[in-house]
Amino acid sequence: MPLKFELCPGRMIGGSHPCFIIAEIGQNHQGDIEIAKKMIRMAKDCGADCAKFQKSELEHKFNKRALERPYTSKHSWGKTYGEHKRHLEFSHEQYRELQKYAEEIGIYFTASGMDEMAVEFLHELNVPFFKVGSGDTNNFPYLEKTAKKGRPMVVSSGMQSMETMRRVYQTVKEHNPNFCILQCTSAYPLEPEDVNLRVITEYQKEFPDIPIGYSGHETGIAISVAAVALGAKVVERHVTLDKKWKGSDHGASLEPQELTDLVKAIRTVEQALGSGIKQMLPCEEPCHSKLGKSVVAKTAIPKGTVLSLDMLAVKVAEPKGVPPEDIFQLVGKKVSADIEEDDSITEDVIDNYGKKIKC
Repeated sequence: MPLKFELCPGRMIGGSHPCFIIAEIGQNHQGDIEIAKKMIRMAKDCGADCAKFQKSELEHKFNKRALERPYTSKHSWGKTYGEHKRHLEFSHEQYRELQKYAEEIGIYFTASGMDEMAVEFLHELNVPFFKVGSGDTNNFPYLEKTAKKGRPMVVSSGMQSMETMRRVYQTVKEHNPNFCILQCTSAYPLEPEDVNLRVITEYQKEFPDIPIGYSGHETGIAISVAAVALGAKVVERHVTLDKKWKGSDHGASLEPQELTDLVKAIRTVEQALGSGIKQMLPCEEPCHSKLGKSVVAKTAIPKGTVLSLDMLAVKVAEPKGVPPEDIFQLVGKKVSADIEEDDSITEDVIDNYGKKIKC
């Protein structure tokens, strides 16, 4: 059974606990705090467990040249990349306002710390868990410092190799047992042939003592639902209020109805996964009563006859008799009453039914 731990207060993940569904708002809020609040409400109304943002301290995430380079994309909010990012970046006070709003409506709130100083702020903000974006997964000083904070962690693995992920596992595990790894491919939108869901099962083999999840950037919900069927204990998907809005993430995001459908589909799949114990269930009894077969007499069998296989057949019969899987147990046993041709062979007319014949 995979490791279970409390990701958020009162919310366990792993084992048989429900999949934890993260609505990744990221920076799809257009830099508008009122839109951000609407998106938190949307995540809550659609049934997601957590609304997540992305927090950067820009001078710590980018060097000067990166911030000063011209940015002429159709998705740009400024003439330079720095102006663009500053437009989309909420202040510390705004984050406190968003966190308070999430608490008021009853949904978990966190963010990806996109640099070490952002992690320091989120730690001060007392978020329930840290999300490590794929861009920082191989940033080992960052990983170590984040793990040492002691908060649960969710680590995406886009752009990484299995060798790197083994190092990630060892680095985090040394300081913090409460973390999970998400299979992820960093492409927006993500084509099905690049999803590689089988990595989920490889991670389950490599890291059997932590939960494994999935962070998806594909269109639609089918692949994310399939990830849950493979055992993903956390699913993260980008969300938006309108895919036509300016911003490169919107095209790979789910609109409200899609998020609602995803949550419902995941919960249905979780029900369908069941216990893994194969047995006839109560819901199957009507079908068994109607169509379940029994052993019958192929010919008339007088009292005292020792049964052989050529005397027996399997049919839908009334009343129910010995089940077909026990037909070979009847061979060599004596009948204690006359049995008419085509009649059910019932347990009460078989001497020592259920006991093996001694050789």
